[in-house]
Amino acid sequence: MGTRKKVHAFVRVKPTDDFAHDMIKYGDDNKSIDIHLKKDLQRGVVNNKQTDWSFKLDGVLHNASQDLVYETVAKDVVAQALDGYNGTIMCYGQTGAGKTYTMTGATENYKHRGILPRALQQVFRMIEERPTHAITVRVSYLEIYNESLFDLLSTLPYVGPSVTPMTIVENPQGVFVKGLSVHLTSQEEDAFSLLFEGETNRIIASHTMNKNSSRSHCIFTIYVEAHSRTLSDEKYITSKINLVDLAGSERLGKSGSEGRVLKEATYINKSLSFLEQAIIALGDQKRDHIPFRQCKLTHALKDSLGGNCNMVLLTNIYGEAAQLEETLSSLRFASRMKLVTTEPAINEKYDAERMVKNLEKELALLKQELAIHDSLANRTLVNYDPMDEIQIAEINSQVRRYLEGTLDEIDIINLRQIQEVFNQFRVVLSQQEQEVESALRRKYTLIDKNDFTAISAVQKAGLMDVDGHLVGEPDGQGFGLGVTSFSTKPGKKSKSKKTFKEQLRPSTPPPKPVAFEDFKNERGSEINRIFKENKSILNERRKRASETTQRINAIKREMDMTKEALNFQKSLREKQGEYENKGLMIIDEEEFLLILKLKDLKKQYRAEYQDLRDLKAEIQYCQHLVDQCRHRLLTEFDIWYNESFFIPEDMQVSLKPGSSIRPGMVPVSRLVSLGEDDQDKFSQLQQMMLPEGPDSISFYNAKVKTEQKHNYLKTMMGLRQGHRK
Repeated sequence: MGTRKKVHAFVRVKPTDDFAHDMIKYGDDNKSIDIHLKKDLQRGVVNNKQTDWSFKLDGVLHNASQDLVYETVAKDVVAQALDGYNGTIMCYGQTGAGKTYTMTGATENYKHRGILPRALQQVFRMIEERPTHAITVRVSYLEIYNESLFDLLSTLPYVGPSVTPMTIVENPQGVFVKGLSVHLTSQEEDAFSLLFEGETNRIIASHTMNKNSSRSHCIFTIYVEAHSRTLSDEKYITSKINLVDLAGSERLGKSGSEGRVLKEATYINKSLSFLEQAIIALGDQKRDHIPFRQCKLTHALKDSLGGNCNMVLLTNIYGEAAQLEETLSSLRFASRMKLVTTEPAINEKYDAERMVKNLEKELALLKQELAIHDSLANRTLVNYDPMDEIQIAEINSQVRRYLEGTLDEIDIINLRQIQEVFNQFRVVLSQQEQEVESALRRKYTLIDKNDFTAISAVQKAGLMDVDGHLVGEPDGQGFGLGVTSFSTKPGKKSKSKKTFKEQLRPSTPPPKPVAFEDFKNERGSEINRIFKENKSILNERRKRASETTQRINAIKREMDMTKEALNFQKSLREKQGEYENKGLMIIDEEEFLLILKLKDLKKQYRAEYQDLRDLKAEIQYCQHLVDQCRHRLLTEFDIWYNESFFIPEDMQVSLKPGSSIRPGMVPVSRLVSLGEDDQDKFSQLQQMMLPEGPDSISFYNAKVKTEQKHNYLKTMMGLRQGHRK
């Protein structure tokens, strides 16, 4: 485990023209802040109410740029995450104090981006600087709204809404949210696209304190996994960075919230109150129980609050006199957070596959060392490989002769032989017990002597045959192993009698199943052809797998019969007497051929089983291709269906091949432009912003793509509503 360390707490003051200079003072070291309240003269001359407070923090950020905030608060936490340490950065404060601006920033302006996009950039920059490691990055985006969990990335087409509600689950590895989608990101632009996708799904509302107030707590998590490319060490490191944007606490009298916004404010204040209770309990060394499960927020952050994590709190406050009471409350929370300690440690895991390879290498080296040692000690006949069936049969014969008294002692060669000798003692004992039981069964009917009911019933019923066996007694046959069919019968395909291109445009949209057949024959014919080819390959692989499975079962049955014949030959040899030549047991030709046949069958079995494993891997890959083609076919059909039957006829010309509108877009003359206009806008942004921020290309590219997608969805929704009217 790592060493315990205090949580770092910083304060950022929101810039204002009405700053209370006579009430708020900063220390010379920029690490303390003093608050002074004037005495209320209406309470009389004797007034003992406290008027002065002083708060010692790790840093006070006043009139600080986004660059300075990130360098001071987040840079070290993100850097240590790539070394295997978990990290959490949390923004806390009253509503409208600038938490979301600090965490996310202004997505319209690259220079004003917040901690979250800068953290993503730093992660990918550091990956480029570490070519000796294979590092994968995944992200998730969780929203806690009115004590309910929501996945902000569930709107992506390959995710979809969850059927079961998300829940917070604990295991030995930590706390995680069951049902939350986690997305692999191989480049910076993909990560920004996921961030902007989640931001568009966040719940906001307006009140007197904040025009765009966040109505939920949001946790954006970056998961990092690093494997060494140079070392064969089976260890690898994992870490995660939680970037938490808390909803702001608010006084209902000041915000003027009503209706739904009032309900949201109640849930927000309640969860923040539980968060403060958990922080107070963590700061008290005498407390044994920490109330993490009082609300979803504290439960989801259990690992971050006092656990295996580098924790940083950034408190956002107002600098105005009118908000001084809320400012004092926020500063008290920051002071309590500084009392909390965490125990960050490197998260090391073990790659099972690489561990097996390393153990195999070590085993080979140890065998070589043993061979050298035995050679020097003149022990040339010692073998440390696993024993084959002939060697095991020889040990079995020695054990039987030792028990019969014809062999005085068994020579000890190595540890493996000693273990097998004891094992054969157990085998011989078991066989003798079975022989005794079989002999008794041939002469008597065996019933448990303590089962008086069974004894009485058998005697009354007279269920004994002439040999003394119970009628209906099992004949000793074992159970067979069934094989499930690998292929399924394909369903019948419906045929479309007419194509819509041959008819006049219908006044009402045709049924989608009928239109889908027409689409597959025309615009979607190429995708449909690829889909059919992939499905044909998949069916062929499934058929081969089914045939291989049948061959494996046939070989297994033949192996069982060969083993029975071999056991019979061994027992026959033992009854007739065994012959030895220079200490080696002599077997007849028939038994020798059975041993060779069994060895050959085992070889065939292993080869067929390996073929089956390879076929299953191919089937899995082919199934993935078929699913991809099916998804693309359905997506293209939805676009074609909307364009063909929901867009007015006078706009159909713009959608023909060769026009300026790409498939899936809508005409410029009547609706919002999603193609060329946005591209022009993006080009202008590049010309204007790239000279100042050359690293901003991924940021703006992801932003434009997200806007295009959501504009298209809004437009198509408007078209459908207009068609219904």
